[in-house]
Amino acid sequence: MLVKPASEVPLEPAQEGIGIRWLIAAKDGAPNFAMRVIEIEPGVTFAPHAHPWEHEIYALEGEGVLLGAEGERPLMQGQAIFVPPDELHGYRNTGEKTLKFICVIPHTK
Repeated sequence: MLVKPASEVPLEPAQEGIGIRWLIAAKDGAPNFAMRVIEIEPGVTFAPHAHPWEHEIYALEGEGVLLGAEGERPLMQGQAIFVPPDELHGYRNTGEKTLKFICVIPHTK
């Protein structure tokens, strides 16, 4: 069993104003899934994109909007979100503090 404080996992830059903490990954011995915390600074948008794997998301802090083919939907603390494979999705932080959410994805081969 692996236990580690999320605060001790380095925040890796993804793009300006967006960082990723890889909490659990293949290098930790997890053969199927990766668990990440995505951090988006106020006013920043993670542009809509799609890929052939699903996401499971749980919003930890902050507020924003989910961006998708059907428009915008609120994103706030305590929400659980499922993004199916190949579905267009993105995020915008509309709040005054960092938007943070757990994002679980399968390892791609």
